[in-house]
Amino acid sequence: MITTPDLIDSLAKGAAPVRRLRPPLVRAAGWLAFAASILALVIVAHGLRPDLAASLQTTAFAINFGAALATGVLAAIAAFVVGVPGRSSAWLLLPVPTLAVWMLNIGYGCVTAWVDLPAGLKLGDEASCFALLVVTGVPLSLVMLIMLRHAALIAPTQVTIMGGLAVAALTAVGLSLFHNHEASALVLLWNLGIAALLVAAGGLAGRRMFSWVAPR
Repeated sequence: MITTPDLIDSLAKGAAPVRRLRPPLVRAAGWLAFAASILALVIVAHGLRPDLAASLQTTAFAINFGAALATGVLAAIAAFVVGVPGRSSAWLLLPVPTLAVWMLNIGYGCVTAWVDLPAGLKLGDEASCFALLVVTGVPLSLVMLIMLRHAALIAPTQVTIMGGLAVAALTAVGLSLFHNHEASALVLLWNLGIAALLVAAGGLAGRRMFSWVAPR
């Protein structure tokens, strides 16, 4: 029968070196840089909406754009920080203020300026919107999931909710760069709807999502 000291020695000799994760802010910055590169590639391929400069000078659009961008950045930071053992769950509140501004701004626009769908709106326009959502959202989600795979046993649900919110917010930012949706109904559908869908998916299937990529 092996003795305790011999058992410890055998385990120590067979142990593989552990690669330490980079600080969460550094990993969050890496994912945000990847997100920026995806948006840049889509800009090169698709082009910016022609009225972007004028739209940025309007208060409602500027607030919506800035709040969505800030929500995406802060939610990404929260996801990477909460995925580290011992970190406080209070980090989950980090994107809440900007998320509230984003949602309230959209809601206020829908209440005060609800309009019918534009007469010239074509189904193909919305199909291209959906295609842009897929092109930006899918790679961002996959890379986020892989980078956060070590959180599978720590806080999978909280991390995937924050990750889903980050992806949804930055996808909304990208959509506002390419498409001009003046109809409040469409703003509500694409921004609130997609955000709610991604966050709900993270909350309901976070552990299962991580089971695909997490080390066993």
